[in-house]
Amino acid sequence: MRTHESLIDVKPFTVCLHFHGNLDFFLGLRTHCKNVERSLSEKTSIKDVIESCGVPHPEVDLIVVNGEAVDFDYGVVSDAQFDLYPPGIQYPQFRKQRLQVDTISRFVTDGHLGKLTRNLRLLGFDVAYDPQAGDRQLLAVMERENRALLTRDRRLLMHAVVKTGYCPRSQDPDEQTVEVIRRFDLIRLIAPFTRCLRCNAPLQEIAKADIIEKLEPLTKIYYEQFRRCTGCSQIYWAGSHFPKLQERLKQIRANFGG
Repeated sequence: MRTHESLIDVKPFTVCLHFHGNLDFFLGLRTHCKNVERSLSEKTSIKDVIESCGVPHPEVDLIVVNGEAVDFDYGVVSDAQFDLYPPGIQYPQFRKQRLQVDTISRFVTDGHLGKLTRNLRLLGFDVAYDPQAGDRQLLAVMERENRALLTRDRRLLMHAVVKTGYCPRSQDPDEQTVEVIRRFDLIRLIAPFTRCLRCNAPLQEIAKADIIEKLEPLTKIYYEQFRRCTGCSQIYWAGSHFPKLQERLKQIRANFGG
């Protein structure tokens, strides 16, 4: 008589992951080690393995195993070594296997990124922002309006519905702005002073005569060019704050050699 045998004989195996570029930001290792090992006992998607290390999938642009590029659904069933690359690292032989969008100019930001939102709107980018929005609302806006999600909440970036997103590494708003411009290749799309800083709607030039009753006495005397928001009707002109805004733009552009 045959003894009973298990129909499923699962042997533990080890997955080695090498995180390239700045992906080690998410690993939280004081040694700055870019290598992580995971012991598994059942078939697991490489996406789940990556995120078990704390790295959100929108931050990974290329996955290579045994010299071949694979996607996030790739099932890991035995010992394997993976190389993981963030956007921005060029490998011509894998041009068609990239997992992330190169350029996108419409965003939704979480409630902790108000200053980054203002900077991006100042540069002319379409940024949806509600400081009171919860995770579900952010994800709904992202999905419905085809926006990239900007947040420092890595767990939020790990939601399956997130196709494109980015976690700013810096806590400084100006440095975050440079990061976003670099990540999404936006330098050529900058159009300063074309979007409302309050409501995000586009600005339109408007004749002084059409709004003169809404202007303060000194503004009527010293300024001739105005723009009005097509959404909330806020009026803009190059007031005393304008040189500071221009200097901020100059500093941002300096990071890109122009």
